[in-house]
Amino acid sequence: MERIYPHPFFAREGWPFMGFAFALALIVQIFVGGIVACLFWVLFIFVAQFFRDPAREMTRDPTAVVAPVDGRVIKIEETVCPYTGEQTKMVSIFMNVFNVHSQKTPVAGRIEKIEYFPGQFLNAALEKASELNERNAVTVLTPEGHRVCFVQIAGLVARRILCYKLVGDTVAKGERYGFIRFGSRVDVYLPVEASLCVSVGDKTTGVETVIANLPEQSAGAQQ
Repeated sequence: MERIYPHPFFAREGWPFMGFAFALALIVQIFVGGIVACLFWVLFIFVAQFFRDPAREMTRDPTAVVAPVDGRVIKIEETVCPYTGEQTKMVSIFMNVFNVHSQKTPVAGRIEKIEYFPGQFLNAALEKASELNERNAVTVLTPEGHRVCFVQIAGLVARRILCYKLVGDTVAKGERYGFIRFGSRVDVYLPVEASLCVSVGDKTTGVETVIANLPEQSAGAQQ
């Protein structure tokens, strides 16, 4: 196993929110106190836990596709990827407000395409959220020739999708590439030859959980 943790335990995206929640709780503690102050401290703890980004262990298996986020698998299907036009196996992972919301790359490779789409903020667990909600799709071509697309989808409360990579960037497996604030979903589109390792209802831990295995070489590369 390999340890991946080149970032703070509390994500930088959350520092302003945590600072505001802490200052608010402290002010209420000083001037009001009692149960009211306790409620504000609970609010601060909730905000802090949302923005945590703990170290994780990652497999060294080069064929493994790791979970990009913590959450629960809510859908698996064979479908045409709307961002690449290729026939794929899609794994959809839903995050609630208690999950870690930092996104990691499920595979290593070069970013071919990044597409952002403004949209609605429906419950991310709904099937139509994949088409109607605000989303950001990143397509990566692996060294073995596999094309993998992973899509950040905003949710009912999520109002900001963050992606820190650019087209042409080379990414490592498990590398931190983005963040979605306050509840959302990530869809991963895999080649049809991928062997899935998860089922609907399974819980995933970002980077630690292997959601699929890819062949050592793509079908196109073998021809």
